[in-house]
Amino acid sequence: MKKRKMAMVASQVKIDEEDLRDIQFWLDRPASERIAEVTRLRRAYYSWLLGTYPQHMEKTVTQRNDDI
Repeated sequence: MKKRKMAMVASQVKIDEEDLRDIQFWLDRPASERIAEVTRLRRAYYSWLLGTYPQHMEKTVTQRNDDI
């Protein structure tokens, strides 16, 4: 991953191009690697936020209001 970021800095990538490259980078990865990265980031976030990673996550339900 460091090589990719260094290549982006070296080639002076524009912000909108960077987003597309990030998306393509992660879509090219196997699902197991994407899930592992999301899990790692989630653990890091909750450990930073709460001090520890919770044993159980509460279910969050999001509803879209189409009446607006």
